[in-house]
Amino acid sequence: MCSAKPACRRAYIWMIAAALVMPLCANSLPPRMPKAQKHESRREINQLEEEWRNALLNSNVPVLNSLLADNYMAVTSFGTLQTKDQTLAGLRSGRIHFTTLNLSDRRVRFYGRTALVTSRAEVLAVIPEGGIDGSFRYTNVYVRNAKGAWKIVSFEASRIREPGVRK
Repeated sequence: MCSAKPACRRAYIWMIAAALVMPLCANSLPPRMPKAQKHESRREINQLEEEWRNALLNSNVPVLNSLLADNYMAVTSFGTLQTKDQTLAGLRSGRIHFTTLNLSDRRVRFYGRTALVTSRAEVLAVIPEGGIDGSFRYTNVYVRNAKGAWKIVSFEASRIREPGVRK
């Protein structure tokens, strides 16, 4: 036994607490996706990203409607919030119009039934907040719904600025 009994007792209590808490934390993490399923899901997400891109470029409201979840929320590069209905109405009316949307550097990560897509976009577009022309990083968050379909629940874009440039 330890010569410093109070310190030993505290260390022993911490070890027991850690042993009890660690399994609880491990159970709260989503299970790892099997490799074959992850490969198939990545293929699905990449295909959906292309559908999303083409829907925006062609103002294809029905396709975009099918890709976005009903509770979809976007944070534009101007920092404004935009719901699914607002996004679709903007495309329908022509207030949102993309002429260029070139994507690169896509990364897809999975967390259970959630997929995070980060990518770089070269954009030329008109949106209600003004014209957009430049390079952006964006994140699309997909969630697999109860029917097994991936839906975009969130989007956020940030302009890429050259080092030292402030605006």
